Amino acid sequence: MDMKPDTEQSLISIKTTRQDHRIAWLTALAITIHIAESVFPSPLPGVKPGLANVITIAVLILYGWSTAVWVSLLRVLVGSILIGTFLTPTFTLSLAGAVSSILVLGLATLLPGRGLGPVGYSLLAAQAHMAGQFLTAYWLFIPHEGLFGLLPLLMTMAVVFGLVSGLIVMAMLPRLDDKTS
Repeated sequence: MDMKPDTEQSLISIKTTRQDHRIAWLTALAITIHIAESVFPSPLPGVKPGLANVITIAVLILYGWSTAVWVSLLRVLVGSILIGTFLTPTFTLSLAGAVSSILVLGLATLLPGRGLGPVGYSLLAAQAHMAGQFLTAYWLFIPHEGLFGLLPLLMTMAVVFGLVSGLIVMAMLPRLDDKTS
């Protein structure tokens, strides 16, 4: 067998689009917020404001559902790898919340009319996110009826944080819309 080194190197070139760059940049922004938020203590175990979802809602409104799916799921995947929670219960709950949220947002974009707006989308996403996490926690980790005693508090917190996130998106959109035009 001839073991001569190959003098001809081949390069693989992957063509990227403007959309790929947009998804990468927005995902990096969402991951940064996700990681920063993970450092702060939560008011209740497992309750966080979910400020990275501000990016998902803005992306949904500005670029559409498919781009929002990419940003949301990549944020959960890469964020969990960087934080060190990949394939842990924390990752599972985060993924369940993101998938629930993005599916509900997809359905909401199909509603007739002009859409729900940033606050409506954010409230809907926060409620779906919390519901997805809660059901996953119940089915996989804590199958105890006592867990349902926390549901009203958790859903109330989702409304509060969803409202705050929606108001942030509403304030951001005019500035982002000027830059994307």
